[in-house]
Amino acid sequence: MRFHYSAISLTCGIRAAAVAAAFALTSAAWAADDVNVRFSWKLKGEYAHLYLAQEQGMYAANKLDVRMGEGAGAPAALGALLQGQEDVVVMPAIFAVSAIQKGMPVKIIALYQPKTPVVLISQPDKPVLKPKDLEGKTVAHSVGETGTSYLAVFCAVNHIDCTKVKKVQMDAQSRVPQFLQKQVDVVSVYKNNDLPIIEARIGTKFPTLDLAQNGLAIPGLAAVSSNAAIAKKPDVLKRYLAAVNQGIEATRKDPKAATSAISKAWKGGPAPEVIEEQVRATMEAIEAPPGKPLGWTDPKTIAQALELLKTDEGIGAPRPTETFYTNDLLTQP
Repeated sequence: MRFHYSAISLTCGIRAAAVAAAFALTSAAWAADDVNVRFSWKLKGEYAHLYLAQEQGMYAANKLDVRMGEGAGAPAALGALLQGQEDVVVMPAIFAVSAIQKGMPVKIIALYQPKTPVVLISQPDKPVLKPKDLEGKTVAHSVGETGTSYLAVFCAVNHIDCTKVKKVQMDAQSRVPQFLQKQVDVVSVYKNNDLPIIEARIGTKFPTLDLAQNGLAIPGLAAVSSNAAIAKKPDVLKRYLAAVNQGIEATRKDPKAATSAISKAWKGGPAPEVIEEQVRATMEAIEAPPGKPLGWTDPKTIAQALELLKTDEGIGAPRPTETFYTNDLLTQP
């Protein structure tokens, strides 16, 4: 009887050990990789597809545990990236191009908006509906502000006499209030972020002039990672970008679901209908060359961005375009 009992105990012990080993192997095989994502600014509808990807399990399906957080500007977000605190920064590509040109060891790993959806809005009684209408108008401007930093290029492309356009420099936070108080005639805003909020708050539809549709292509929404992270964990970043693209496709099919997903994280955010307008405008601005995956960077876009930077910054001789981006982490369609 003792022998029988010992045999049973031994058998049970072996089985338990085998089950534990199998469980450990399974757990290791399915362990999720951490990905820390930092936005270059506060929450806005532009990021809704990232939250929908999380809510619908797209990160989990790609064996990822993604943590997202708000930012306080592109320089701070890029600094955290270099320090290894973040794996990916979501930001306007034009700022990344500028930083890389100055020697920062980072790359654009996905460019979703080759043309930033920036518009100039004007007073209803003094509408600016075509580029020539800018002549004789006062335009709010702040240092580093996307829409008016390249006004000279916009004037040249559209044969406008820029000496007849008065740029009034002011603090970034003062631009829209000064416009609403009619201290200036024109202010630039993001069509997919600021404009829906302003129009909902004021109850007015403002005349708009789309810069991208009139020859000023400023690369916008992008995912950026450090050269070190790209070398260390390319597979993790590749799976992250694949999940993001799934989130974009899901958002295009159901903007309301994406609105709901980000609203849960955005405490004190705008009304759902305002966020949904942001979401829809963001999706309209996301494009890719035919036959390429979402996020594909065209070297011509980088070259054009460097030409823009020459007009606003002393950037010196442009670095080779391949310095600024990689398409290697994108899954082909």
